[in-house]
Amino acid sequence: MDKLEKLEKFYTDVHDFKNGIAELRKLALDCGLIETYKWSFPTYTFENKNIIAICKFKVDFGIWFFNGVFLKDPKRVLKNAQEGKTKAMRQWKFLSQQEIDKKGVVDYINEAIENHKKGLELKLTKKPKEKIIIPTHLISEFKKNKELKDVFYNLTHYKQKEYAEYIDLAKQEKTKQLRISKIIPLILDGKGLNDFYRK
Repeated sequence: MDKLEKLEKFYTDVHDFKNGIAELRKLALDCGLIETYKWSFPTYTFENKNIIAICKFKVDFGIWFFNGVFLKDPKRVLKNAQEGKTKAMRQWKFLSQQEIDKKGVVDYINEAIENHKKGLELKLTKKPKEKIIIPTHLISEFKKNKELKDVFYNLTHYKQKEYAEYIDLAKQEKTKQLRISKIIPLILDGKGLNDFYRK
């Protein structure tokens, strides 16, 4: 299904908030935003930058402001989706179409666009990657097989960590050896331990 089909499905599916999200969509488009589809939600951009997304759930629906942290929020309606985790994004939730404050929504969207024009954007700093402690069993295999070592160190940090923990968490020596024999072909193929489940 392409983006247009996904957008169409999002807005035409039978849902308690079908009319509410349609109204938010109209307001977003009236503000001159460009409609696309990302992360399973209609997303609205200005100059190729994400400004808002429209979301619907079982008990509510609303707007996510990607850089909502910079909005003045005179109506005190914006919430942090996940305190301590979400840095810039803020959401405005509604429980019914009647709750939508059209002028307020337009004002907030326009402010978000203006903030983008001013270059207001929260720059997130990536956490430094934690050092991976390679189990001695794996180091022994590297000494026997240089290709294995080279391929392993070319895997992503995350995949290396998965392999290290997989060996390390085995309690018995026998289990460690079984796990080593299982992962060697996967490593040599350049695969991660759980790639099969990520498809």
